[in-house]
Amino acid sequence: MDVEIRQWHHGPAHVFAGNTNYIVTAGTLDKRPIFKGDERLAILQNLLFEVASAYKWELQAWALFANHYHFIAKSPPDGKSLKNLIQPLHSQSAREVNNLDLTPGRRVWFQYWDTCLTYEKSYLARLNYVHNNPVKHGLASIAEEYSFCSAAWFNGNADPQFRQKVEASPYDCIKIEDDY
Repeated sequence: MDVEIRQWHHGPAHVFAGNTNYIVTAGTLDKRPIFKGDERLAILQNLLFEVASAYKWELQAWALFANHYHFIAKSPPDGKSLKNLIQPLHSQSAREVNNLDLTPGRRVWFQYWDTCLTYEKSYLARLNYVHNNPVKHGLASIAEEYSFCSAAWFNGNADPQFRQKVEASPYDCIKIEDDY
């Protein structure tokens, strides 16, 4: 497996590996609810699907909100392409909401965080976390009711044994940037 490790001056090393699962979290500048409403969330969701497909990242879970998002995806053989996926997702979504708000050039996104998920228990817990994130943020009583989350899709498409394994994975002790 081709693995690249990049050390940033402000944080832990980033591991970029092919055919590996990642969790990504991004937030808007100053946690502003720029994507509030179904129209804006649909823009973000459609762009996520488009760029993930274009860069051959296999989406496995997602939860999109007014001021942040989480997704889990499996990288293509070249795991270093994550930045290439994020850049058009952020720039195109920013342009679209700025057009809606008549605020060209406004900075929308603050930062994104990624973690390479190398342990099965960590991967399963984070899948469960992302699926249940709308409940955590008080946007739905059950995650499947929230339209901009993969929980309903997962429940309808995942192998029942795998779904049970994910749902049984505790996520209350994992550390994910999510103070939104």
